[in-house]
Amino acid sequence: MARTYDVLTMGRSSIDLYANDVGAAFVDIKSFAAYVGGCPTNISVAAQRLGSRTALLTAVGVDQVGDFILNFCINEGIETRYSPRKAGHRSSAVVLGIEPPNKFPLTYYRDNCADIELTIDDVLASPIADAQYLLVSGTGFCKEPSRSATLFACEYAQRHGTTVVLDIDFRPDQWHDARAFGVTLRSVLRTVDIVLGTEDEINAMMMGEDNTVTLTHSQVSDARVSGDVDVAIDTVLGLGPKVLFQKRGAEGSRVHVVTPAGIDRIDAAGFPVQVYNILGAGDAYAGGVIHGLAHGWSWHRAARLGNACGAIVVTKHGCANFMPTMTDIEQFIGMHGDL
Repeated sequence: MARTYDVLTMGRSSIDLYANDVGAAFVDIKSFAAYVGGCPTNISVAAQRLGSRTALLTAVGVDQVGDFILNFCINEGIETRYSPRKAGHRSSAVVLGIEPPNKFPLTYYRDNCADIELTIDDVLASPIADAQYLLVSGTGFCKEPSRSATLFACEYAQRHGTTVVLDIDFRPDQWHDARAFGVTLRSVLRTVDIVLGTEDEINAMMMGEDNTVTLTHSQVSDARVSGDVDVAIDTVLGLGPKVLFQKRGAEGSRVHVVTPAGIDRIDAAGFPVQVYNILGAGDAYAGGVIHGLAHGWSWHRAARLGNACGAIVVTKHGCANFMPTMTDIEQFIGMHGDL
């Protein structure tokens, strides 16, 4: 039986304030543009703009920032009625600088934030069983009650035949100890079908006593994590997931698929573009991959669509507000070759 939604995304949302003074040091910024952000929210927008039917399970405060976030999503056609207001808690915010080609400082304002207050009851009120895919992010596991609610959502999805996708979404400043990220996510993998992440995020999932985390220019969204990514990938796939999409930046992406004969590796080439802002590109990639898979595309073609989405967004000023439509993709592909 057909399901109402292609994907339900669950987790954080925010108002994102992006520096208008591109290239300026953070202390010299004079003004900001207000957009919508948060990994699962961005992915919902990305998939919706490509033509998927999406629903969002986040939480916002009883505040004007929450109005801003939900109004944007409603105007995009995303189903938001499952996203509760949390009295006494605030919608979150992010402030970002843009200093191409490699400095993108970011500060989160997530103390007492509403989306970490998602509960198991919120999950039970959501349409997980009526969606092809459930997308959750690593940050959703950083604190209670969101941690248990997100794990419950993954288990519930598996019981109801909904494919679970985990965007690793490693944000070290959201955890009391970066090593707790690895311990927690490894324990979750038994409930996950597909994993999405960069090399550093994949290494972060194996975080233990020997790994190191390095931040440059306050780039919380682009932390460097030591480790052997090939060993990490094989370990992840041995803990439950059957597919891992490895985001490789300008090189595109690699899909690791568990088969009876072992692990197949499928390379999907990237698209050459001039990088303006890396923030949001990974979420655009995820939205493209999920849209492709929800519509029966091959692993390779879905990854190429993800690459194209990410390549477009790295040339833009923000995240959700700049996600491409399928018309945008067709025009972009026309200049760079086929999917």
